[in-house]
Amino acid sequence: MSVILVFLLVVLGVAGWWLSHQRLMSKPWLEQGVPAAFPDTDVTGMPTAKIALGIFLAVVGALFALFASAYFMRMDYADWQATPLPSVLWLNTAILVMASIALQIAVAASRQGHGTTVRLALVTAALTTVAFLAGQLMAWRDLTADGYLLDGNPASSFFYLITGMHGLHIVAGIVGLARVSARSMRGSNDENTRLGIELCAMYWHFLLLIWLGVFVLLAGWANDFIAVCRQFLI
Repeated sequence: MSVILVFLLVVLGVAGWWLSHQRLMSKPWLEQGVPAAFPDTDVTGMPTAKIALGIFLAVVGALFALFASAYFMRMDYADWQATPLPSVLWLNTAILVMASIALQIAVAASRQGHGTTVRLALVTAALTTVAFLAGQLMAWRDLTADGYLLDGNPASSFFYLITGMHGLHIVAGIVGLARVSARSMRGSNDENTRLGIELCAMYWHFLLLIWLGVFVLLAGWANDFIAVCRQFLI
């Protein structure tokens, strides 16, 4: 339950920050003139697609928080045998960081109209993401070869479940990235294309944060963190 409470606190903090930037106390009926002439009084707010993605990511985050909570509760049983962390996961983490950075570069380049940089960054993000998935399959293969099967013990089952769910979300993201990349390769840099790149960057940044949390969890480093959180929450 501590994991879920910490996650909810983070979500509430992010939501509060976002709401504070939405000009909820503004009085648009008192504003006069053409909206374009007053850029500081634009009340259009965040694009609907970003809001929808934010809600979806909150649900995904809650799902992984539940997984983490179940992981900690299951550790207390006698049949729990910790699964070793495959060394390739260190490389996979670095690769996913590169993909996230590449998409952030694509966002900045698209805003500045640098089409070549956008395309190069998108290709880099796609290749590094595919490399990440390949690395995850290698980790599964190494664990299987060492006798840590899906149904071998609860720790192994959780490892395959959590990393598999994260991988599925990565695959879903690749579909969206492919569509945005296709438009960009045709030379498009309109508002929809730029928005698509920003959405991909948001998604990848979030999945990177989720993966870092998963990595810490599977490495066994989260126990001390949860102990500290419990001290504040009790």
